[in-house]
Amino acid sequence: MTANFKLAALTPDTTRARQTSVGGQVYEVVRNAIVQLQLRPGDAVSESEIAAQLGVSRQPVREAFIKLSEAGLVEIRPQRGTFVRLISVQEVENAQFLREAIEVAVVRKAALQASAAGIAQLRDIIEQQRRAAARGDHSGFLRLDEAYHQAIAGSVNCDDAWRVLDSLKAQMDRVRYLSLPEATPLDAIIDQHATIVEALETGSPETAESAMHIHLREILKSLPKLAAENRSFFAD
Repeated sequence: MTANFKLAALTPDTTRARQTSVGGQVYEVVRNAIVQLQLRPGDAVSESEIAAQLGVSRQPVREAFIKLSEAGLVEIRPQRGTFVRLISVQEVENAQFLREAIEVAVVRKAALQASAAGIAQLRDIIEQQRRAAARGDHSGFLRLDEAYHQAIAGSVNCDDAWRVLDSLKAQMDRVRYLSLPEATPLDAIIDQHATIVEALETGSPETAESAMHIHLREILKSLPKLAAENRSFFAD
C-alpha cells in the first residue's frame, strides 16, 4: 500500500523538469517505483496518498495513473481503486521479441558507424557497472545498463528508436529487477556488454548482432524460474 511506502521526490528544478508537466513527473516517479518493485504487483495505489506524498494536487496524479494504465503497469478498477498490474509472461516475451528486433538493427548500425567517442562512453559505463556490482548496488547497476543501451542508440542518432524501446520494456524491467543478482549474474552481463563493445570497435556488424541476440535473450532463460518462484507477482 502507498501508505507504507515513501515515493522519491519529484525531479528538482532543472531544465528537464521545467520542460516536463507535473503529471509527467508524477508518472516517472510512480513508474520507477513500480518497475523497481518498490510498489509490487497487486499493491493498491491511492491518488490521495501519492498526491500528499509528492505535494501536488490529485489532478496530475490522475493523469499519471491514466498513462500508467496505458503502459500496462496499473489497472484502474471503477469503484474499487487502482492496483499495480501483475506481470504477464506473455507480455514480457512479446516485449523482448520487439526489443530484440529493434536493438539488433541499432547495434548493426553502430558497428558500421560508431565513433571513438561513442565507444569510449560505452567503456566508461561498463567500468561504472563493475564498480556498482562490486558494492552490490543492483538498482544502480540496472540504471547503468539502461544508460549503456541508450548510449548505443544515441551514438548513431537512433534516439527515436530508444524512445520506442523505452515505452515497450516496462514489463521486462520489472523482471530484470527480480532477476538480479541470483538469476542473472552481474559478471555475465558485464562480459556480454564488453563483447558488444569489442564488436563495435572492430567494426564487425555480424559479431555485434550475434552478441546482442545472446544478451537480450538472457531474460528468457530466467523468466520461467522467476515466475515459478514469485507466483503472486505473475498473472499467467
